[in-house]
Amino acid sequence: MKNLKINNRFTAELPADPDITNEVRQVKNTLFSYVNPTIPSNPKLIHASEEVASLIGILKEEIQSEEFLNAFSGKEILPETKPFAMCYAGHQFGNWAGQLGDGRAINLTEIENNNQFYTLQLKGAGKTPYSRTADGLAVLRSSIREYLCAEAMFHLGVPTTRSLSLLLSGDQVLRDILYNGNPAYEKGAIVCRVAPSFIRFGSFEMLTARNELKNLKQFVEFTIKHYFPKITGEPKEQYLQFFKEVANTTREMILHWQRVGFVHGVMNTDNMSIHGITIDYGPYGWLENYDPNWTPNTTDSQNRRYRFGNQPQVAQWNLYQLANAIYPLINEAEPLEKILESFMNDFNSDYKNMFLSKLGLFASTKTDEELVSDLENNLQLTETDMTIFFRNLSTVEKSDFAPEAIEKIKYSFYKPEEVSGEILEIWTKWFSDYLERLKAEHLSDAERSQKMNLINPKYVLRNYMAQLAIDAAEKEDYSLIDELYTLLQKPYDEQTEYEKWFAKRPDWARSKVGCSMLSCSS
Repeated sequence: MKNLKINNRFTAELPADPDITNEVRQVKNTLFSYVNPTIPSNPKLIHASEEVASLIGILKEEIQSEEFLNAFSGKEILPETKPFAMCYAGHQFGNWAGQLGDGRAINLTEIENNNQFYTLQLKGAGKTPYSRTADGLAVLRSSIREYLCAEAMFHLGVPTTRSLSLLLSGDQVLRDILYNGNPAYEKGAIVCRVAPSFIRFGSFEMLTARNELKNLKQFVEFTIKHYFPKITGEPKEQYLQFFKEVANTTREMILHWQRVGFVHGVMNTDNMSIHGITIDYGPYGWLENYDPNWTPNTTDSQNRRYRFGNQPQVAQWNLYQLANAIYPLINEAEPLEKILESFMNDFNSDYKNMFLSKLGLFASTKTDEELVSDLENNLQLTETDMTIFFRNLSTVEKSDFAPEAIEKIKYSFYKPEEVSGEILEIWTKWFSDYLERLKAEHLSDAERSQKMNLINPKYVLRNYMAQLAIDAAEKEDYSLIDELYTLLQKPYDEQTEYEKWFAKRPDWARSKVGCSMLSCSS
């Protein structure tokens, strides 16, 4: 990997933990600890992204090299680098959790390529000072889910970390998949994640909570200097611009989540990136039937804090915590409060426009809000597949009557026999209004359909799809990983050869482990 240009800005400019022992402890007055990955016994490459490799300066032919295998399994350290784990805190499920840190993630280094900077991070590479009671390792099932999902999200147009590689460690890892007292050994695996940085809201929360205000100032200014270089002005104004930029990119990210039906599942402040990108793919999922109250996280099954419909509100709450964290540098609440208030106002406006675009409506009218609200209610009358409904909606034409339009989206109903009587009347009324509304659009049916199909994906990484790949991989069959990876690179294309994946969740997947709700170890 001769073209890798190492640039260790984070470790060169920020305070390091002076204790180099890899023992779990409280780490104060620092931003990171140096720590080497646990050496795997028999690493094996399962899959790698040529696209992401090229992004950071790795040649296609280098991917299959022993050097690549050793570097991205943690077996060998890249020359001129010192791996490290980051120290941060956070709120988990709304409660202050104190120090958290990279418990199973180790940053290898920063790479500069084509005037862009990338941090390479191994997930599942072993214990760090922040591992608490865990081992810092990851299992194959969770690693497959993360590897595929990050790349799927990128090609959907959702801001996200990227996946470079997926490897087996050759070691067995003990996990209790459902937290029910039945642990079992599973295959260990390692994913290399790529992002501008892995700085989180919780990185700043930690410093403020410990009253390490000198480090807070240094860290905020470091972050602005390297990741928000367009921000200028007096220090206080820079801090406010930084917060506003984070709020704006976070809003855009959440908007994309709602557009494609993605549910993160664990929106703790330590899982929120200051770059407005999706990080930490654990118990995530896509809506199968349209249910704003659905969460994929078993830990969240009672309160459903991180349910699909609550993600915008949680994002604002998390931003409030970030505002509290940087407040000591500003000492004025009002400008921070204005940014927080505008977050939800702007989101609501953007959400309406986004939802209308999913309907193929691009010219605003007075009845639009009612049309959107009624549809959101209708989609819950009977189980209705979100992805299939919106994709097939693009086949509806202005000349259709309501019964014809309903027939075109009928495949999205899990129990079509329930669409009768009053439910059918409600749908007929909505489609009559929708068809009338379409006539106000200047686009032809073909033009509108084309635009809708660039907004509404045909293929998303449903949990049952990922589980099928996991089941096959457990038997050393990685062909389904490759097939899904290829499919999800073009989620808006028809890809008739993969039509079998344009399907509702099968009945067997409703309650199968890994296909409905998942634990945080997933």
